[in-house]
Amino acid sequence: MKKLKLGYAPTRRFVFSAEDAFKYKVLIKEKIQSFGLDIDIVDLEGINSEGLLYDDNINADLIIDRFRQEQVDAVFFPHCNFGTEDTVARVGKALGKPVLLWGPRDEAPLEDGMRLRDTQCGLFATGKVLRRFNVPFSYVTNTRVNDPVFERGFSNFISAANVVRQFRALRILQIGPRPSSFWTMMCNEGELLERFGIELYPITLVDIQRATKRVENGNSSELAEAMDYIKAKLDWSEVTEADVKRIAALKVAMKKYALQTGSTAIAIQCWSSLQEAMGIMPCLANAILTDEQIPVTCETDIHGAITSVMVQAAAMNQAPTFFADLTVRHPENANGELLFHCGNFPVSLSVEEKPKLRKHFLFDDHAPGTHEGEIKGGGMTLARFDGDHGDYQLFLGRAQGIQGPYTRGSYVWVEVNDWPLWEEKLVKGPYVHHSVGIHANVIPSLYEACNYIPGLTPDPVDPTESEIQAWLRGKGL
Repeated sequence: MKKLKLGYAPTRRFVFSAEDAFKYKVLIKEKIQSFGLDIDIVDLEGINSEGLLYDDNINADLIIDRFRQEQVDAVFFPHCNFGTEDTVARVGKALGKPVLLWGPRDEAPLEDGMRLRDTQCGLFATGKVLRRFNVPFSYVTNTRVNDPVFERGFSNFISAANVVRQFRALRILQIGPRPSSFWTMMCNEGELLERFGIELYPITLVDIQRATKRVENGNSSELAEAMDYIKAKLDWSEVTEADVKRIAALKVAMKKYALQTGSTAIAIQCWSSLQEAMGIMPCLANAILTDEQIPVTCETDIHGAITSVMVQAAAMNQAPTFFADLTVRHPENANGELLFHCGNFPVSLSVEEKPKLRKHFLFDDHAPGTHEGEIKGGGMTLARFDGDHGDYQLFLGRAQGIQGPYTRGSYVWVEVNDWPLWEEKLVKGPYVHHSVGIHANVIPSLYEACNYIPGLTPDPVDPTESEIQAWLRGKGL
């Protein structure tokens, strides 16, 4: 995944100190570079003698051209002494990318009563004009450069922008139709394309079967690497060498299809035709690909695949997701719930040093290919993109891993703040029994990303919307 590109467009106004604006242009850029975010910054150096956006309408076109040529994914307009709201709005409107508005807190007036900067006043002006231009934007409270609130808000914006850029480029490799009995996995392909620009690339189970066979009969380095990985990372004593080879071949074939079609996620009909045709389950192949940042969802869950890409993008692609059933309540904890699937959670999340590669425990054929065991606990985000009747929402909630009884498959027990509230919200919809988890707090960035995705409403259960907004303003620091 290429780095996110941020357009850096510091702005000033002629009636306040140009020297102070230049000083803050440098200070702010140095500060955001110190945050350790894996981004590329495209600035305005060379556009004019100051590298600032100010009262010169000619500069607007030059700035737009530079940011377009550099293919920036988002734009940051720090207000360095006041700001030039009309030019900021023109640039933001022309680019159509996520916009961040912020300015450093003003110092006290000089002894003679003069002020070098009126940054806060400029922010008020620009916010209004951005609304006039119908430009959605994010805002961080007017704080000093070294204030933790600035770092929190800036980092959250970058994560949100990463969600937006990957959401807007979504193409999902669909391997087979949904299982006939899973009506919950229905989706409106035309509406996803018309409303969100999300593309599906459908292939049949015969296509993936043939591709897997070609890989299995070959001697590619990719196949050898996949087999070595399975043998090194898992206890495969319950299956045969031939099983390992075929599971590895399926993983390689799926990845090749994803890369060839430009797909960033996969939704596969994991039962029951596949194991009848190939003699294996795809669960471990799904797990390995998800660990490689190509998330795979079971039961041809297209909305689950969309969720997976959004969630891993919110974590800046630094952590794997896991795709889980919301299954049963904890036998003793009223707010506890089992997150489970047959055997598809990423291997890197396993509690055991060598989790087991096993045969499926439910289906009559007991085909091999499930990666079983408990995964680590800790703090998690659980999310679900879903919709019906043309209304799409993004469920958001936080959970904490807890102890619970052993069960087969991939699993982790979690506790939430108020499970009966979660249950009612999930049952009454538009959601289903599938969710996407990640060991990171990405709720504020996913919430913010919805600001740039028309037709998608954030639906946070914990924290609440007001708590997310308060967190971004600095509560809890």
